Amino acid sequence: VQLQASGGGLVQAGDSLGLSCAASGHAFSGYAMAWFRQAQGKEREFVAAISRAGENTLYADSVKGRFTISRDNAKNTVYLQMNSLKSEDTAVYYCAGRWGPSSIPATAYDYWGQGTLVTVSS
Repeated sequence: VQLQASGGGLVQAGDSLGLSCAASGHAFSGYAMAWFRQAQGKEREFVAAISRAGENTLYADSVKGRFTISRDNAKNTVYLQMNSLKSEDTAVYYCAGRWGPSSIPATAYDYWGQGTLVTVSS
């Protein structure tokens, strides 16, 4: 599966922003999907994950209550709605997919999008 992330941009603290990740290929519903992010000079970190049918979600503590991951299997797309953005949310955001159940470690994901930059100004 190939992944294409979009929706990044420059926003102010407190604003909202939505990211999308479109998947090409077949059997999208067989892939758990996730979002990771990497700030400059830092390691890539887990943000959120969603199960294949979308019934289960996982969030990093740092985004819980502010970010929402969702998916539309008919459109082969996973989303990340980000509310109440903070300057520390500034990073390149990557979508990732793995065949099977959702997981947290980045090493569990086999497919990665190219990343989209989110910059939050304070």
